[in-house]
Amino acid sequence: MARFTLPRDLYHGKGSLAELKNLKGKKAIIVVGGGSMKRFGFLDKAVNYLKEAGMEVRLFENVEPDPSVETVMRGAQAMREFEPDWIVSMGGGSPIDAAKAMWAFYEYPDTTFEQLITPFSFPTLRQKAKFCAIPSTSGTATEVTAFSVITDYAKGIKYPLADFNITPDVAIVDPELAETMPAKLTAHTGMDAMTHAIEAYVSTLHCNYTDPLALHAIKMIHNDLIKSYNGDMDARDRMHDAQCLAGMAFSNALLGIVHSMAHKTGAAYTGGHIVHGCANAMYLPKVIKYNAKVAEAAHRYGEIARFIGLNGNSDEELVDALIVEIKSMNKALNIPTCIKEYEGGIIDEKEFNEKLSSVATLAIGDACTGSNPRQPSQEEMEKLLKACYYDLPIDF
Repeated sequence: MARFTLPRDLYHGKGSLAELKNLKGKKAIIVVGGGSMKRFGFLDKAVNYLKEAGMEVRLFENVEPDPSVETVMRGAQAMREFEPDWIVSMGGGSPIDAAKAMWAFYEYPDTTFEQLITPFSFPTLRQKAKFCAIPSTSGTATEVTAFSVITDYAKGIKYPLADFNITPDVAIVDPELAETMPAKLTAHTGMDAMTHAIEAYVSTLHCNYTDPLALHAIKMIHNDLIKSYNGDMDARDRMHDAQCLAGMAFSNALLGIVHSMAHKTGAAYTGGHIVHGCANAMYLPKVIKYNAKVAEAAHRYGEIARFIGLNGNSDEELVDALIVEIKSMNKALNIPTCIKEYEGGIIDEKEFNEKLSSVATLAIGDACTGSNPRQPSQEEMEKLLKACYYDLPIDF
């Protein structure tokens, strides 16, 4: 038996933010990030729509990129004081992910963060509040997923929390919010979405319900991401739908080791963070080559290649064509080929190699590794990470 879970209601299209005025409740807390939703007027709109719905509204602002355990705990405390029956989060993946975790600690104050790290171990939610997610970026799809990524800065580890309980009740996918994204964010979030869809399609847990969502998302992203990056707002609007479809696929099929590696390298180094979507984009070609040693995975990568119009006479040729196409997209999006080139070399080579063994161990233990089509050994994961640092060929 398998499970397929989505939000109860998903509103999409320009102007769908106004659906907030139809929510039923007494109090709503809005969780937002660093200010872009306020600057562009969307936060005021959301507040006014909720007040029109007859609710008292409170804000929890300034959730940082890669939200911390501490931010989650502060937000949960604010919720316990205010006692909302709706948690509304809008912005990029960070405030929505943070709000999902806050939700658990709001309803279960005695729960520890360590208890939630184990996949699918959350207590039953919706005892006090329902959840509405409104994305402003076109990548994470956290508005339709059972996942949240929270960073423990003391340990330098990003933890993907996973439980169908944290799938939002309502998702509002309004492309007007995504039209505010700068080009670099458009590139990184778009390749995050591409990675979601590709990993979902080759996941060991893919099924007839997730496959069409993944394939169609891949085709849409292939067609529209570079146009969106270059300022085509019609393409930007379509990308907002595409990333959501990719999210529907991966929330139910799960992911693979591109994400395992991105999670565990993202906050591991003192030179700075590796932005999640950029990490996925850099690692994806290497992981495709590694996974293609498994015949079933190679065949499914070949199906992706054919579906987006690439040519090849065998699975092997199609896999190589797909890798070339992803590298070409990365180049057009000004994404570096490897960690060594990232942001002018901020990830120190000596530190990378000193931490290689421990980061590899953490990546193998990541929640996304289990559904990858090829299970890496410690030695293989270290080789993969080195290949991603130095842009080395995958021949193992």
